[in-house]
Amino acid sequence: MKNNQGKSRKSKPATGTDWNRLRHMSAAAIRKGIEADAEVHATDAEFWKTAEVVMPAPKEIVTMRLDADLLRWFRRERGYQTRINAILRAYKEAHDSR
Repeated sequence: MKNNQGKSRKSKPATGTDWNRLRHMSAAAIRKGIEADAEVHATDAEFWKTAEVVMPAPKEIVTMRLDADLLRWFRRERGYQTRINAILRAYKEAHDSR
């Protein structure tokens, strides 16, 4: 595959939601897909009586020095800061339980 500068780039395997396909589906096809999913559970008025909005904790801006190759590796994909945060959290939780 070539990008807009004519350079070759590796194609990535498809992951997540195929939004283009979803946009072209009828409402009936979407409902049929939902009904076929064993993990989907309908919500009723009783569910919403006890539902709570949970806001994510605010992030703090920090400056830290990382090895250039490590940062390049993380930046290959979108959301690299979120991934770094998740890795640090997993490390913290693994060491909190000791």
